Amino acid sequence: MKTRVAVIFGGISVEHEVSVISALQAVQNMNSEKYEITPIYISKDRKWYTGDVLLDIENYKDLKKLMQEAQPVRMQRTADSRVIVEKDPRPRFGKAELAEVDVAFPVIHGTFGEDGVLQGYLELLGLPYVGCDVISSGAGMDKVLMKRIYRDAQLPILDFVTFYSSQWNDDNTGWLNQIEESIGYPVIVKPANLGSSVGISKAENREELEEAIDLAQRFAQKLVVEPMVSNMTEVNCSVVGDPSEVEASVCEQVLGTDEFLSYEDKYTGGGKDGGSSKGMESTNRVIPAEIGEGKTAEVQRLAKAAFQTLGASGVARIDFIIDENSGTVYINEINTIPGSLSFYLWEPAGRPYPELIDRLIQLALKRERERGQLMFSIDSNLFSMQNGGAKGSKGSKQS
Repeated sequence: MKTRVAVIFGGISVEHEVSVISALQAVQNMNSEKYEITPIYISKDRKWYTGDVLLDIENYKDLKKLMQEAQPVRMQRTADSRVIVEKDPRPRFGKAELAEVDVAFPVIHGTFGEDGVLQGYLELLGLPYVGCDVISSGAGMDKVLMKRIYRDAQLPILDFVTFYSSQWNDDNTGWLNQIEESIGYPVIVKPANLGSSVGISKAENREELEEAIDLAQRFAQKLVVEPMVSNMTEVNCSVVGDPSEVEASVCEQVLGTDEFLSYEDKYTGGGKDGGSSKGMESTNRVIPAEIGEGKTAEVQRLAKAAFQTLGASGVARIDFIIDENSGTVYINEINTIPGSLSFYLWEPAGRPYPELIDRLIQLALKRERERGQLMFSIDSNLFSMQNGGAKGSKGSKQS
């Protein structure tokens, strides 16, 4: 019997298009003899759709037409504990159920997909899902929380200053002074909870810093400012596994068009003509990274430590910065649903994309089996033990 997989993609984040590319790549590499696939596309206005029309990337050039041809749906847990995809709205007559789902495969990058929100919804449905759980997804998405966790674990990170937009608006001069005193120029300004380098820019003086902060707060309310490592090498490493068992991929050396990798560098090859639709696979890179055996081993060790410290599961890509002046390796960030699912980092080691997908689904089902042994409720009814009405035992005294 085939495993019924719902591939969920799209979403309302600024990484919507990247998600579509990554998801269609994954679907194309799923073994049709093992899996029965239901594509579920979440539009930018939060509506859910399914249908084979969603599997052709050319159709996304005309979203209005695509939404007219796709079937609006919702996911529902039935009285007999099945999770199904059904028509939305549910028809008064005729069949509403379109598919049953055994496991969800989220491929939504960024806000509301990679940050634990979707994972929480799947938890409520009682549906196994690929990738990190709610807590590790949320911690991985929030750069500030991630940095604090890694700092407490004594993993190497860059110094940082963080604040909310409201704090900046109340005292921007104070924050400018703090950044200049504690970090100095040049700096990188980032939204705290976005990926794909969206809203990120560098600043070499106060005027540029104000402009960078204004840009970043268009995308997020919480911001983070880090020192700019001018003479650096960007290296990425993927990790597959769960908190108990992990393995690291080969490393890649990323070749950007500037001192840091921009959104355009990652997904359009840095060109202004729109590039191709190969996702992270199309980025200019060297695989394996030309950083020597010692640095490669250090990056792989830190990648596994970053993955396990966060309690991650599935596949992640950990991005590093190597300061070429000092030789120090810094963890930059973890991507818990990486672009293209980092399949290109596993193929050189002899793990083709279809096998990577098999492994991710196996890990999802393993976690569900382990959770099935846990107790989530206690067989008791506190209301039946109360004699104090709606106020319970409030105000009762011991005689």
